[in-house]
Amino acid sequence: MRLQVDVQHTDDVAVVNCAGRIVRGEATCALKDAVLSQRSARIVVLDLSDVQTVDGGGLGMLVFLRRWTKENGIQMKLVNPSPLVRELLERTQLDRIFDISSVDDALAILGCERYREYGYAAAQ
Repeated sequence: MRLQVDVQHTDDVAVVNCAGRIVRGEATCALKDAVLSQRSARIVVLDLSDVQTVDGGGLGMLVFLRRWTKENGIQMKLVNPSPLVRELLERTQLDRIFDISSVDDALAILGCERYREYGYAAAQ
């Protein structure tokens, strides 16, 4: 499955929804282009809910994007990685350098009204 990237904006928050596989080549280039185009964002949220797998090239790109956002004064959050992706981040110990949040945590960042725009259920 090819990586699909969709960017949605709310104020100074960019939500980058990823679906498919983050693998070396076209997928990593698409992800890089999507994030690097968010220069005016204060926070970039990478929604990994629908990512099935990440290879070494994908991990390298995530590390690159973390460094780029940090150097540009932007917070980057990884949200709701699938169990397989979370396990990969843990095994490579990259979970220690990334800010990994649940969907609920990310929704709190966006605020009650904003997350309705992204199709998430209202928090109880």
